[in-house]
Amino acid sequence: MTHVEHTRTLPRMDNIAIVVDDLTAATAFFAELGMELEGEATLEGTLVDRLISLDGVRTDIAMMRAADGPGRIELTRYHAPPSPGGDQPSPVHALGAHRIMFAVHDIEEVIARLKPHGAELMGEVVRYGDSYRLAYLRGPAGIAVALAEQLG
Repeated sequence: MTHVEHTRTLPRMDNIAIVVDDLTAATAFFAELGMELEGEATLEGTLVDRLISLDGVRTDIAMMRAADGPGRIELTRYHAPPSPGGDQPSPVHALGAHRIMFAVHDIEEVIARLKPHGAELMGEVVRYGDSYRLAYLRGPAGIAVALAEQLG
């Protein structure tokens, strides 16, 4: 299959969904990062139950959109059934673990803005050759976010 044929069957990636325990805090975190709230909704009923193969689903979602493009994150808070999980987030190298990377202009300034919203540096801000400064952060619900500041 050629690239053109692939783009007809997959025109774009629509969004990434992240399950959170505090939708307000997660929405504020991504808004501070620079994303815009596109919309909010409550989803429930047999259609949702059948779609995701759970019974009695009731969830609130907030769709966050990148200010400069089509990238979106769907933040999801399940009221029923309760979300499984523990108090500790998965380590970054765990199977199935994910992180989202954002390009930023001033990595130190972004980190400072995100700290009041629960962000914690996972390691250090590092320089990758002459190309980037990089950092990994934990945000609300243990969400791993990477920041990349292009140098030069």
